[in-house]
Amino acid sequence: MEQASEQRSLGALFAELASETGTLVRQEVVLAKTEMVAKAKTAAGDGVVIGIGGALAVLGGLGIFAALILMLALLMPLWASALLVGAVFAGGGAAIAYLGVRKLKRVDPVPRVTMTTLKENKQWLTEQVAR
Repeated sequence: MEQASEQRSLGALFAELASETGTLVRQEVVLAKTEMVAKAKTAAGDGVVIGIGGALAVLGGLGIFAALILMLALLMPLWASALLVGAVFAGGGAAIAYLGVRKLKRVDPVPRVTMTTLKENKQWLTEQVAR
């Protein structure tokens, strides 16, 4: 008789399981949000690198464009020197932006930690139901 009173009823076990499952799901949502915020911050930082690279290419190019164009104008027609200098700076800016895009593509958008814990929770839930 003591053993029967010490064991909880099936209904109580399922109620506890439902409660713990709800808590677990809420915790997983919080974890997923936290992980996605961290990934978004990384992606935003990479976006800043792209923007800075593009801005530096433009600003540096503006300052040097005039001097190089005028210097090359001594050797070739003014239009040809402007074309050459413009092409060189556009290529440099494109290379910096390309590096930023490559870095941005390496950000994994999938919340891996959350996926792992969800699998663990599924296994735990399966074990709890099997008891």
